[in-house]
Amino acid sequence: MRDDLTDALRGGRGSGAASERAAARLAAEAERRGLLDVAYATVDSPLGPLYAAGTARGLVMLAYGDVPLDERLERLARDVSPRVLEAPARLDPVRRQLDEYFAGRRREFEVPIDWSPLRGYTREVLRRTAEIPYGEASSYAEIAYRAGSPRGWRAAGNALSSNPMPIVVPCHRVLASSGKIGGYTGGLDRKRFLLGLEGVEV
Repeated sequence: MRDDLTDALRGGRGSGAASERAAARLAAEAERRGLLDVAYATVDSPLGPLYAAGTARGLVMLAYGDVPLDERLERLARDVSPRVLEAPARLDPVRRQLDEYFAGRRREFEVPIDWSPLRGYTREVLRRTAEIPYGEASSYAEIAYRAGSPRGWRAAGNALSSNPMPIVVPCHRVLASSGKIGGYTGGLDRKRFLLGLEGVEV
């Protein structure tokens, strides 16, 4: 169960400078008391709002706004820690690097990643996906091979479809072996946008 401080912060989401100041004060107090296990923030992007969350280890979630924020937070509370607080300042490096990426000024993300909620083959597939360079593409079969299961391309596709950190862990750079675009957790329009941004022709 979340403590009163967490409930107050989550219940205090709103608009305006006063609300933002109140949220910042609550986040600072939570951090002082050692209650800020998972910080989250909303990040504007050309692809719509993104929900970013991080732990002391690094980025643990970057999600499109298609799923309501409360559902994302419930999953973080279940899989990572129930101490999930809105603390935008903790996500400033992620926000800045995303802005630079969408502006064409960044080719590689330098934020640490918290892999701890991921397990087994899914974790290995996403680690290999994170190694695909900007402006290049791989295939599901190649990712499966590099993850240690040459015939596991279908399982690799399932792992990629549940990627909790798209864009930063660039599953948009994985295409079908035929060269077709394949699937994408954020929808094919977003995948085409990201590939086009990086100069990848499908």
